[in-house]
Amino acid sequence: MKNGLLHDMKLFETATRFNLPDERVWLVGDLHGNAGWIQTLLPAMRRFDPTIRTILQVGDYGFDHDGRGTQTVDFWARNAGIERVLVTLGNHEAWGKITPAQEAAPGQPIRASELVWLLPRPFRFTIAGREVLSLGGASSVDKAFRTPGKDWFEDELITEEMENAAIAAGAADVLLTHESPVDAAPEVLAIIASNPDGYPPEALAISAAQRERVQRVSNAVRPALHFHGHMHTYGSIDLDNGRRAVSLDRDTRAGNAGILDMKTLTFETLPHDLRRR
Repeated sequence: MKNGLLHDMKLFETATRFNLPDERVWLVGDLHGNAGWIQTLLPAMRRFDPTIRTILQVGDYGFDHDGRGTQTVDFWARNAGIERVLVTLGNHEAWGKITPAQEAAPGQPIRASELVWLLPRPFRFTIAGREVLSLGGASSVDKAFRTPGKDWFEDELITEEMENAAIAAGAADVLLTHESPVDAAPEVLAIIASNPDGYPPEALAISAAQRERVQRVSNAVRPALHFHGHMHTYGSIDLDNGRRAVSLDRDTRAGNAGILDMKTLTFETLPHDLRRR
């Protein structure tokens, strides 16, 4: 492990492997740097189950990793008894800071704050003896409305190299991605088919190619459970192959968080009414 400061992003620590004993973990969808939501969500999570120590966050974490937002995450997570937040990176991230830090520690998770770790692409680790595969990244269908190098970065995309590396190490029990697979929940497929925000065809084509990459990884590693974010809806589908795909909703919405039992590989969402107390 090593410490340092790189490209305006604090690099507190790196690691080579996580072997976590947790029997239950939180899954959390897109957060979009929403500090107000963190102040609502984390206390609700603590009320629901104060024994859980790990959060697996599936991208569009969205905090800048060196400012008040990340301090907010650390504060409320610590108060909730959380010991680590492992982030599978999305598309809307501070890639201008993240990429140089990752290049300085290739293939290693980076602890970017007291509790938050940014996972490389791909990365494998174990929880309660279960193999977990994280493959971050996705396509920004709204990139036409963003500024390259400021709030949109080509680095967001899952590359062929990442896809091949994710597949090479074999089967996994749980797959974490930001991007959706092709074989997705009906709620996800409805959004894709309707294109409610009117994104341009060229952006949709890139997004479709990213979903195909994720699907090839899923087909190869055969996870019992595949969690993703990105689509801003909650939904799940039980596939004919005995696997299940779960789409986690975005910040402020029901279905943004839930508990994964690592022994049974079952998932339950955090009740929405609990969050609104």
